[in-house]
Amino acid sequence: MAKPYKLGHDFRTQLELKIMLWPAIMIIFIFNFVPLYGLLLAFKHYDPLTGVKGIFTSPWNHFENFRLVFDNFQFWPMVRNTLGINLLGNLIGIPVTMTFALLLNEIKHARFKSWVQTVTYLPHFLSWVIFGGLFINLLNPDSGIVNYVLLHLGLIDEPIQFLGDPKHFWGVAIGTGLLKDLGWGAILYLAAIAGIDQSLYEAAAIDGAGRFKRIVHVTIPGILPTLMILIIFAVSGMLNNNFDQIYVLQNPVNLPTSEVIDTFIYRVGLQQFQFDTATAIGLLKSVFALILLVGATTLSKKLTKSGLF
Repeated sequence: MAKPYKLGHDFRTQLELKIMLWPAIMIIFIFNFVPLYGLLLAFKHYDPLTGVKGIFTSPWNHFENFRLVFDNFQFWPMVRNTLGINLLGNLIGIPVTMTFALLLNEIKHARFKSWVQTVTYLPHFLSWVIFGGLFINLLNPDSGIVNYVLLHLGLIDEPIQFLGDPKHFWGVAIGTGLLKDLGWGAILYLAAIAGIDQSLYEAAAIDGAGRFKRIVHVTIPGILPTLMILIIFAVSGMLNNNFDQIYVLQNPVNLPTSEVIDTFIYRVGLQQFQFDTATAIGLLKSVFALILLVGATTLSKKLTKSGLF
């Protein structure tokens, strides 16, 4: 007969583990839950000079901050840029990263495979200040090597203003983001591939399946749950851009296509001290992100029987 559960006994025997857990709980509470009180600013007319006290004492203006956000002439172009960069980036990045992982998994030469992994992983560990600055120099219309090569190959007649012409910014943002995180993003796919039962490959080989058919009929179905989770995360993050990347590559000339929600919040909140308006934008973004997350998970469970929760 099983012994009855005794809460006090478990607490005493696991006291050391619980003590080790409390610092992490406190950090989560301080940095994740306490700041939620700041959401009150979205519904108030806040004066920065009142400090923290003003969060509670400022007069309510209800949904006025949200009205100001929607009436701002930059709002809809900002949303378009955010969704456009993310949507195109995911449509290109997810298949390319998965294909790269599949190809990398097929490399049998261990030393060459290790070299490819190291080269493709390295950019992830560089900050966007360094990586973005490198590409700003490479894409420079006067001294950049990219325009130099294109001109000498006869592909263009005059240098391209990659960061000086708004119509090129989306391509630059998507391309640099893919190059920076290609190797790092492949890690999850490689981990999922490593978890596939090897007997399935052996059975497929016995049935006469070649390498390509084994990828199609064994590897891809095996990593489908991981792929769906990554797609769900991508959909829920459609309103989030890599702030560091956009901020480094952004300049006054390409602002019409480079201004996204994150940079707009930074500019309005920290540069113009309109904390109430910035909070309203952030709250809107969080609400829509939650809706996208739940919607993507529900659709994934209906289509593939796998989801985030």
